[in-house]
Formats: sequence, C-alpha cells, structure tokens
Amino acid sequence: MPTSPLPQIRRYQDWLKLRHGLTFENYEALWRWSITDLEAFWRSIWEYEDIESPTPFECALGVDRMPGAVWFKGAKVNYARQVLRHVDAAEARGSPAIVSENELGEIREMGWRELKRQVASFALALRELGVEPGDRVAAYLTNCPEAVVAFLACSSLGAVWSVCAPDMGTQAVTDRFVQIKPKVLIAVEHVVYAGKRLDRREVIAQLQNALPSLRATIALESAQAAQKISTGPTFGEATSREGAAVAAFEPEWLPFDHPLWVVYSSGTTGLPKPIVQGQGGVLLTAMASGKHGDLGASYSDSHLGERYHWYSSTGWIMWNAQIGGLLGGTTICIYDGSPSGSKDNPDWSVLWRFAARHRVSFFGAGAAFYANCKKAGLELSACGDLSRIRALGTTGSPLAEDVQRWGSDQFALIGTPDIWWYNISGGTDLCGTFCTGNRELPQIPGQMQCRQLGSAVEAWNEAGQSVIDEVGELVCTRPIPGMPLYFWGDHDNQRYLSSYFDLYPGVWRHGDWIKITPDGGCIIYGRSDATVNRFGLRMGTSEIYSAVESLPEVMDSLVLDLEYLGRPSRLLLFVSLREERPLDEDVKGRIHQAIRSRLSPRFLPDEIILAPAIPRTLSGKKQEVPMKKLFLGHPAEKVINRETMANSHCVDWYIEQARARVHGE
Repeated sequence: MPTSPLPQIRRYQDWLKLRHGLTFENYEALWRWSITDLEAFWRSIWEYEDIESPTPFECALGVDRMPGAVWFKGAKVNYARQVLRHVDAAEARGSPAIVSENELGEIREMGWRELKRQVASFALALRELGVEPGDRVAAYLTNCPEAVVAFLACSSLGAVWSVCAPDMGTQAVTDRFVQIKPKVLIAVEHVVYAGKRLDRREVIAQLQNALPSLRATIALESAQAAQKISTGPTFGEATSREGAAVAAFEPEWLPFDHPLWVVYSSGTTGLPKPIVQGQGGVLLTAMASGKHGDLGASYSDSHLGERYHWYSSTGWIMWNAQIGGLLGGTTICIYDGSPSGSKDNPDWSVLWRFAARHRVSFFGAGAAFYANCKKAGLELSACGDLSRIRALGTTGSPLAEDVQRWGSDQFALIGTPDIWWYNISGGTDLCGTFCTGNRELPQIPGQMQCRQLGSAVEAWNEAGQSVIDEVGELVCTRPIPGMPLYFWGDHDNQRYLSSYFDLYPGVWRHGDWIKITPDGGCIIYGRSDATVNRFGLRMGTSEIYSAVESLPEVMDSLVLDLEYLGRPSRLLLFVSLREERPLDEDVKGRIHQAIRSRLSPRFLPDEIILAPAIPRTLSGKKQEVPMKKLFLGHPAEKVINRETMANSHCVDWYIEQARARVHGE
C-alpha cells in the first residue's frame, strides 16, 4: 500500500495505473469507469485493500441485477478480522483504537491489543451461551467502547448484530427487536444524557418479557445496581477473560453474503423495516467510501495519527460508519452524551471542546448540528485548540450554504483557511453514500462534490429520463455490494421491492430529489415525496428552509405542500422563533421577502404558523412526510410514531392543528 501523503483517491488512481495500466483524465472519467465496468472496479477495491479469503471467488459480480445481485461468490470474509488485522501496526505507531468520553468527564483509551483481547473474550462468552452463526444478538447500548467490542465479537462469530439507542422509546425498541427474535440481549442499566441520569432497568425488564427468544441478557452494570439484570455473565465478566483460549481465538471465515447486522428504517410510519446487510457488502462499500472520506494516518503527525470523530447515537447509521474507521486502522473518537449540554444550560461548544481535548483530525456531525452552532453565535476560537481538524463531515440533511460559509470563516479565524467540507448523502438503506466528497475537487457551499465511485447515480425526470442541471428523482441504475440482502421476515420480498423498486422495476429509487450539476456536483433538495410543487414549478424543501432559516429570529421551520382532492392546495410554513420574538407582521414580511428574493414569489406560503417546535426524528431529520400525511387527513396513529421522535412533546399540538384544517374544527 502506498504511504505518501497524497489523498487516498489519488493513491488509488496511481495504483490502478501501476497495476492495471488504467489512466483517467479526471474524476468524472474515473467514476464513469467505476459504474460501467463493475467487475473490474469492485475487483480492484478487493485487490487494493488486500482483502483476504481462504477460498477463491469466481468473479466480483456473478449476477448483475437489482435486487438479487450476486457478489464475490465463493469468497469468505469477516468484518472483525479486517479490523483486527491492524493490531500490530497500530500498536507499533502508538495509536489507540478507541478514545472515548462521556458527560461525566470520564475519559478512556483502549489500545488495539486490548480491543482484540476483549473481542475474543466476549465472543467466547457468547459462544458458551449458545450463539452460533446466523443467531441474532440485540444491543441496547449508548455510543460507548463496550458497544464497539460487542459488535466486533458478534461479527467474529457470524452472529447478526442489531443495536438500538437507549434514547428511543420502549415500544420503538420492542418493535424492532421483536421482528428479529434475538438469542441474547446486551443492555446498559443507566444512561447519562443532557445532565440527567436515566435508569433503564425497567425498560430492560420490559424487553426481556417481550422477547421470548432470549436465552440470556448481558448487562453493562453500574455501581447503583440494586437488582441483577444479567441472566448470563455481566459485561465486565464477559470481557475479563485471558489465557490460551483468548489468545488463540480467530474470527470465523464467513460467506461473502453472510448477514452482518440488521438496521432499521426511521419507522415514522408502521413497523420499521429490518434491513439486512452482509459482511462482505458492508466491508467493500466501506472500503470504496474510504477513498472519498480520505481517512489516513499520513495526514497527521506520527505520534497521534488520524483521529476520526463523527457524532452519533447508536440509533443512527453514522454509528456504523464511525466504526468503519477501524477497518483502515484509524483511531475513532466517540462521545457519549448530548452535543448541546442540558436544557437548563445549553452549550453547543461541547463537541468542539471534546475535539480539542483529544486532538481530533476529522470531525463529523449532522448538518443540523452546524446550523445550531451558527444560530447560537458560537465562536470556535474559544473552544480550544482545533488546529488538527482538517476535515468537516456533514450528513443527515442538506447543509445550507450560509452555514458552510460560517464554518469556513470560523476555521479561517483559527488558522485553517482551507478546511475541507466532506458533505455526503446516502442512507441507512445501503450503509453508504450516493453523493460524497473528493479532496481534489473544488468546493461549492451547499453542494456535494461528486457521485460515489461504483454508484451509478442519476437524476430522473417524470418521464424516467436522466437529466443534468435539473431536479429529479435520485436513482441508482446499477447494483452496489452494500445494498440490502433482504428485509428480515420479508419472505416474499414484497416489502423490499415496494420500498425501492416500485416506480422503476430494476432501478433503485432512493426517495430524494437531486440535481447533478454539469461539473458533476450534487445538490439534495429533500425527500421527493415532500417536495413543493407550486404552479408546475417544483422546489425541494431544503431551499425554502435555507431562505427562511437565514433570518436570525427563525430557529427552525417546516414546510408542507398540501394538495387536497377537490380543494385548492395550501402551502403551510411552520416556524419556531427565538423566545423574545413574536410572529408579528414584521417577521412575516421578512420571511416573505427572504423567500421572494432567494427563491421565487411562487413559493410564498399561504399561511405562516408559529409552532412550539419542529418535529424531528432521533437522528435530527425533519418529519416532513408524516406531518404532510397528518395534514392531508390520515389518522395520527397511522402516520406518527412518537417513539422515533426527538421531541414528541410537540405532536399533540400538530394533531390539533391538522384536525382544525381538515375537519374545520
């Protein structure tokens, strides 16, 4: 593997030229090759990353179709094995595997050898409980080192991992885990979040009662434990083994398409979809994404190495992506707690100070986090030494242009005028990205720099034609190894087909509006089924939000385009304002002017409504689609799942507003 300080994607291109005689005029040409010759591209990722298999594979892509593609038939892999192969080299560099901190200020570092020992110890404990390849292990854990250890132990045995965050409601967790019938539950007894200590023992008891498939519960116990939750070993006991058996343990070789984990759709309507992704598919997709994310120790001083942080809870797919940093031998820096302090003492500097303390070099978070930092008037120069940060990652929702400019200006003030924004968009569904970054390409605020290698992403108009510089449906026309194998329990594959292939058979429809610019950049405009269509002109909601939320008095907003059958359409704009500002005619006028000047008078709302809060999911996404359905007259219990919301306290207000408009009450 090359070790020069060139960007990862440039190293890969140099390798392609040296090994296969392939040269490309520019990134667009490289991307075209990667989606045209899938066999050669994905085989090159396998070779470049030196992925091992004790058995040969026939070809990279044996069956080229969606769904049902067959990848690397005959190969055997293991995600945990790929992580642990870095132990000796990372220890020689002196780089830890995990750096963690929680709200209590407890800081821990775990070395690579200790990670390997704990993974082996925990895997042996699971094996003694009867866990075999294909068995499901459910975890109810926060973003802590124990979650990483438990996941890698499951992967090493071929058990199927599934995790839910303790900030989710009990019913939401039950709805997920009951579908997969786990054999073992791993759970945390107490959680500290936003300054509050939360006892989760009653929730664990409810989960135990709701999951008759359980053979054992392994509890991450606390000093306050008054009752024994574990029905098997405690977490501490399961990871305390040493000796010959632990030293000799090796992860199992598994078929390429062996299930790795079950992740879930947002669950905003109906039962969440249990999405099964494979060991090899996730591994290969992560390796391809790594070329774009540009993680690597060569960009940092040899003493500290690369330190990768992407703020997430275990309930968001970015937790899975964060762990992916270990695949390349990178140190991951994880924070367990609220990114904004407590309700009584809000503080958006928490993560920045964490990054300064631990010398983070790659800092990632949801786009809403950066917007809130800007709104709060945060000055990064007061947050400690952030000079090692060279990249800022964003996802979860479109990043507004003014927010990106604010961040760039802040970093210029602390001596990093060329900070790189790694803006990405993908999703839980494929645990990867469709639109991404490339450190060698120009940066345009509000855009993603390019389409992901190996992802045949296009924007399609209403006629199903590929368009450039026009807003269209985001589709993917060729298979990707990380796409779901299936949905758990979806025996006839109907839920899978209806989720992605209902509109265009054989072509993945992602459910986002996208514009691909002539130079290959990508702009996401929000969910395609929440798009505003006024007088034949379509507009993604993100553009309206960008205009409205640029006003200092507007904290948050939600727009709903309601097309009633037999009635005039209505465009409603809900706004949450700073406490000191009423929604008077002056504010309404400023909102109208912002939309008029930045977008078009066509998108002026029919009504502006002061809201107590804007409903968001646990991962920070605005709940546009459920609210739109609610205001079109759908029953609240059919379209809203309070358990998946970050601020369910505002639901009843919206229900009353919808009832008044739909029924005239």
